[in-house]
Amino acid sequence: MASSIGFRLARLPHLWRSILDRRLAPLGLTQTRWVTLYHIWRLGEGHPQCDLARVIGVEAPSLVRTLGQLEEQGLVERRACDSDRRSKRIYLTPAAMPLLEKIDAVATQVREEFFVGLGERELEQLNEWLSTIEANGLAIQAREQEPPTA
Repeated sequence: MASSIGFRLARLPHLWRSILDRRLAPLGLTQTRWVTLYHIWRLGEGHPQCDLARVIGVEAPSLVRTLGQLEEQGLVERRACDSDRRSKRIYLTPAAMPLLEKIDAVATQVREEFFVGLGERELEQLNEWLSTIEANGLAIQAREQEPPTA
């Protein structure tokens, strides 16, 4: 049983994004664009591009390309940082808000459908278990990134 849990945990994000992609297709956004917009919204405006790339889990050059496309659509603005002109900070435009509200409504609906059959107590327990698993994974990652001792 435990051996299949990892595979199931890995499959869920792909399934989630696939369903969201299909439902968000009428808005004319690729997965890369809606994921980027949604993360900017959730992270809060004015964060540097490098922070956004780290949160999304993409390389900076890929994010730069996506942000350029979102700028062309009039959905985001990149502004130079006051303290470091080389760094760009990301801001949503007013045109992005109605689109983000639609994305959020679709995501909420999908979330509700995913959790059918689970009550509030089960969802709280699941969240606790996932937090424990994540903390264990982060601890493993931190140990493996430590320089070897001589």
